[in-house]
Amino acid sequence: MQLSEAVRQRIINLAEERSITLHKLSLESGISYFTLSSFINGKSQSPKLVTLLHICEGLGIELNDFFTDKLFKDVEED
Repeated sequence: MQLSEAVRQRIINLAEERSITLHKLSLESGISYFTLSSFINGKSQSPKLVTLLHICEGLGIELNDFFTDKLFKDVEED
């Protein structure tokens, strides 16, 4: 799996686990809905690390917890 694909899927999984819509996640993280949805829909590449940090804050997790998932076990460079 490509890294950007793993990051995208992890955000989707975490949002679903917490019953958070993309709109609510954008509000909670301070990231524009357009930016978030563009990444989730595959229209833009991986978010910057600071953007991912804000997404994690919106999800209520630490950045290191984000990458503690089997999705990142065998990722490949984009």
